Amino acid sequence: MIGVETCDRCGFVRSEWNEQDATRTLQHADRLLRGWSADAPPTLEAKLEARRIDDLKAIEASPDIYDDVHWLWHGLVSIADVRRAAGDSVQRQAGAVAQLNSSDGGVPKTAVESADVGVRGVSGDRQGSRVHHGRPWQALCLWSSDVIGAFAADGHPIAPGSVGENITISGIDWSSLRGGTIIDIGSVRCQLSAPAEPCQKNAQWFTDGDISLIDPSIHPETSRWYASVITPGSVQPGDAVVVSPI
Repeated sequence: MIGVETCDRCGFVRSEWNEQDATRTLQHADRLLRGWSADAPPTLEAKLEARRIDDLKAIEASPDIYDDVHWLWHGLVSIADVRRAAGDSVQRQAGAVAQLNSSDGGVPKTAVESADVGVRGVSGDRQGSRVHHGRPWQALCLWSSDVIGAFAADGHPIAPGSVGENITISGIDWSSLRGGTIIDIGSVRCQLSAPAEPCQKNAQWFTDGDISLIDPSIHPETSRWYASVITPGSVQPGDAVVVSPI
């Protein structure tokens, strides 16, 4: 896989990466590989662990950070493929786009009528800081209107877009999602990469500033999700959202 420019299988596009993005992503390599293997059935544990170790060794041995990123992403997609082939896939579900959100940086993001989505995310949307954001595997931030509604009902001053998600989705069992899940949103196909860690900028939307309520290590069922974009396209409120086991 040395020097590959684009990869149809895992969606890697070398030109969409820069050195900072590649370096910071590789710092998360082990966490990503473990995350996509999390909660696998016992019959797959040994196989997935061996794959994780082999992928990390290959990354360590390669002198090119862009080849490293490709190897990592190929390994992640392979984990998802192994789990699906063994019948260990997320159940097919159907929901809808409740709201699209964008900003020039920071939160809250405000509602927009439509969104063009590319490998780098929603056109015109920016992150206030790219230290922890903006990699291709963080192209989209997704969250649940059902989760938001439950927080609002409990008295938290929160609404769609408050914590910076690009696409607010209704009708999906949020607790069932995991790394590697394929989701079609309008004409966009994306793949969940990792739950999004909360930051202090989100504290204003929670009573007593309790951002632990969306911390994936404590409450994975309410966490936002990052996703990479497999197939660019456009999205509008009301568009179908399909969680697919394929």
